[in-house]
Amino acid sequence: MTPEEFRTFGHAIVDWIADYRAGVATRPVMAQTAPGAVRAQLPTAPPQQPEPFENVLADLESVVVPGMTHWQHPQFYGYFPSNGTLASVLGDFASTGFGAIGLAWQASPALTEVEEVATDWLRQMTGLSDRWQGVIQDTASTSTLLALICARERATSYGLARGGLQGEPAPLVVYTSAYSHSSVDKAALLAGFGKDNIRHVACDTAYAMRADALADAIAADRAAGRVPCAVVATTGTTTTTALDPVQAIADVIAGTNLWLHVDAAMAGSAMVLPECRWMWAGVEAADSVVLNPHKWLGAAFDCTVYYVRDPEHLVRVMSTNPSYLQSSADGRVKNYRDWGIPLGRRFRALKLWFLIREQGVSGLQARLRRDLDNARWLTAQVAGTAGWRLLAPVPLQTICLRHEPPGLMDGALDTHTQAWCDRLNRSGQAYLTPAMLDGRWMVRVSIGAEQTERVHVERLWAAMQHEVTR
Repeated sequence: MTPEEFRTFGHAIVDWIADYRAGVATRPVMAQTAPGAVRAQLPTAPPQQPEPFENVLADLESVVVPGMTHWQHPQFYGYFPSNGTLASVLGDFASTGFGAIGLAWQASPALTEVEEVATDWLRQMTGLSDRWQGVIQDTASTSTLLALICARERATSYGLARGGLQGEPAPLVVYTSAYSHSSVDKAALLAGFGKDNIRHVACDTAYAMRADALADAIAADRAAGRVPCAVVATTGTTTTTALDPVQAIADVIAGTNLWLHVDAAMAGSAMVLPECRWMWAGVEAADSVVLNPHKWLGAAFDCTVYYVRDPEHLVRVMSTNPSYLQSSADGRVKNYRDWGIPLGRRFRALKLWFLIREQGVSGLQARLRRDLDNARWLTAQVAGTAGWRLLAPVPLQTICLRHEPPGLMDGALDTHTQAWCDRLNRSGQAYLTPAMLDGRWMVRVSIGAEQTERVHVERLWAAMQHEVTR
């Protein structure tokens, strides 16, 4: 493809995306295709000869779109918000257009320095002190893995340079909430701690970690000759957006060598609102924090920011310095290859930089407050309607609910819950996600798509009430 052909088809793609976003509300939210239907429409072998690019664009509309669940739809309430705002999409487009790979500062100085600025802007926006420095990773899962590797190396005085965990005289233990994200367990396994050394700390009635239960678990492990290593506290758990008490947890481990990592993947965006920062009170005592601008804030996926208070420790754990990457600038600049797992890095900072500049802090705050207000409205409707039950506190924008007809219990109630949620999703009117809580099925409503206004939430509530009676 020549630059002129790219210009032609690039304009066509931008027009297509603009039309898609403008008309996404008219499409069914959930994909209406059966398993294998998309693949069946595609050739089993690659084309031997070049195809007209018009054919590719035609298949985008006829083959791909029907197989998409539309996360940018105003009636999308599943999983978590993933707002790829159009300004951020353009940033991602520009990044791909550059085609630069951040192997080192010298490889593309702007790639590093725009990231330094964008992550520091976000630090200021969320109220973190200037003791923190950030780096963009792909996902919170990767960031949690980094945190636990750093915790492991601090606890073992850099055992990686010796025999690793196999050379340690006692097992290291990781503590997390029973309702933390599954990626925490996965990270602990990948970091070599082993399943037997992961503790799921008991929670209170609001599904948040109990600091007293954490203290008891740490004491029991010490008495058994194990080495407490790290605590992962969650600000906004996956199932209910519960808030682990960061300050109380920090108090429990104060004066010890335990690493405190705060997972604020989704809820971290709320910290742009000063009135929400009580939710992670005590965060300044943590060693690392992760938040995902690619969720509620609006950066196009993937864009996770991992903050640390001791970047020198992170670099010592992750550093790699082959001769072909060395330059005269080393020692005076950041080489972000030493701040994470991959050697090559995309110019992800552009989509965050574009987003913040186009929206401004005030614009981002207004949208977040709108979503919180919509969640409060739906919470009030559910709480005030017979037969409906709220199952968890609603500190943010996710409502956990269940419709409970009189006399329906246990397995029959689970069947009813899954059935009405499935009917609603298949109708194309909205998209919700069922989940387990206290051993029973319930439905999560996660409000926060960029286009979702009060009228859409009102339609959702009407559709839910209709489906449970069918």
